[in-house]
Amino acid sequence: MPRSSFFRRTAFALFVSLLTGLSFAGSAAAADKTFKLAWALYPGYMPWAYAEHSGIMDKWAGKYGIDVEIVQINDYIESINQYTAGEYDAVANTVMDTLTIPAAGGVDSTSIILGDYTNGNDAIFVKGEGKTMADLKGKKVHLVQYSVSHYMLALALEKAGMSLDDVETANIADADFVAALQTSEVEAVVTWNPATVQLYDDPSVTSVFDSSEVPGEIQDILIVKTDVLKENPELGKALVGAWYEVLAIMKQDDEEGIEARTFMAEVSGTDLADFDRQVATTYFYGPAEGAEAYGGETMPDIIASTTGFAFSQGLLGPEAKDEGYVGVELADGTIIGDEDNVKFRIDTSYMEMASKGEI
Repeated sequence: MPRSSFFRRTAFALFVSLLTGLSFAGSAAAADKTFKLAWALYPGYMPWAYAEHSGIMDKWAGKYGIDVEIVQINDYIESINQYTAGEYDAVANTVMDTLTIPAAGGVDSTSIILGDYTNGNDAIFVKGEGKTMADLKGKKVHLVQYSVSHYMLALALEKAGMSLDDVETANIADADFVAALQTSEVEAVVTWNPATVQLYDDPSVTSVFDSSEVPGEIQDILIVKTDVLKENPELGKALVGAWYEVLAIMKQDDEEGIEARTFMAEVSGTDLADFDRQVATTYFYGPAEGAEAYGGETMPDIIASTTGFAFSQGLLGPEAKDEGYVGVELADGTIIGDEDNVKFRIDTSYMEMASKGEI
């Protein structure tokens, strides 16, 4: 409104003032619709980096009248801790770590995306050539303790006829995987990509197990605070819409797909060829397949296996009397564990909508 018009007519000035007030109120309302998603470096989470960089997340958020900030956290466990502490509304992590950190900590979360399962991204390395799982016996294994890596180690030992009692574990940050094996103190390490592909190229170490030997067992997911999602279903739609748009792009071998994967590679601290190796060991689900797998007959066994491990390691908290302490609501509404303490929910409806083009 030109300043001359403002001074000419008092009534119109009041109208402008009213509009200004409404605009401010609208801005405040929009601010209340700002949500934050945390992620850490891992091939299965890299689409979130490109969704932020490319503006795809902004596009989908704008469609639903909200704002979504996607933030990289340098340490994986810290990203989940910050989500649990209330700093973020959503976080990319795993089924295992959802159970043992936010769920065990009393934070009610709903998973709306089954993104992938690790199909070789996670591996166990031992110093020396020609080593096998048997060579782990009596050794100290460095890993992100009590994370999904710890769970995979337990699965690997079981398949080799051993148990966690046959090894000693020591904590290590995921940023230190590669450097640790260069020291004299570390003999074995459990890693995930991007470190895994780097260690495959190191002739001084041997991979004795990788996650492709337990397909579908280690699942990467997106979780959202249940109360936030219930009050803001548009957030779920925006996140799912952005995720599958990026996923479609990164699978292309055209200029757009190469540009997307090149960006992801750079953020991961590597090049396109190396990043493509990481993608090759990540089984990404499409929306229909993800919904089917997440709601399928294998999920009860996966939940039972992960909660059993978590309880055996004391990861469900001091109040847990058995492995059913945390209630898990499956996609069909079935509850595994304590029905009065449901803190992890699987909701396939957003993936189903995406598969039908309804988002």
